[in-house]
Amino acid sequence: MDTQHRSVVVLSHALDQAGDALTAVHADDWDRPTPCEGWTVRQLADHLAAAPQHFLQLARGEEVDWASGTGVEPYALAAHFRSHADDLIHHWHGQPDDRVAQADWQTAELGVHTWDLVRALGRPLALDDEVAERGLAFIQQGLTADNRGAAFGPPVGVAEDASAYDRLVAFAGRDPH
Repeated sequence: MDTQHRSVVVLSHALDQAGDALTAVHADDWDRPTPCEGWTVRQLADHLAAAPQHFLQLARGEEVDWASGTGVEPYALAAHFRSHADDLIHHWHGQPDDRVAQADWQTAELGVHTWDLVRALGRPLALDDEVAERGLAFIQQGLTADNRGAAFGPPVGVAEDASAYDRLVAFAGRDPH
């Protein structure tokens, strides 16, 4: 399977699991803390739900306000996400190979924030190891001590045999323990 096609397949898995995580949020979860310092489940869920729309804006060459949310009520976040996730996957079909890195970046972003949300909810949700592996491979290529910014803390040490998701989130500065 060619690299571009596999990137889109794995991105599709990342979108599916993020949508499942958003669907798992209940009204009494909104004020819970998350691994994203200073963010509640409501804030993280809105950020995650806005991601596919923001990715599409970027792909169209539009200005993206990464701090803006969805503008929808919390109960509608999962539906908003899934609608834009479908549009994002349609966008990726047939794109040239030189754009593959964008799909992998999107997979990494979705993978980390889905883990953040699942961790905050404390509910079991199976996460796709291939999403974590592809996301980790991407961020290891470009995330350095100099460009981590406020979104990524320093890498956290994990055992060599740690799961793919533990390695991904640890590299992104989250404590998987």
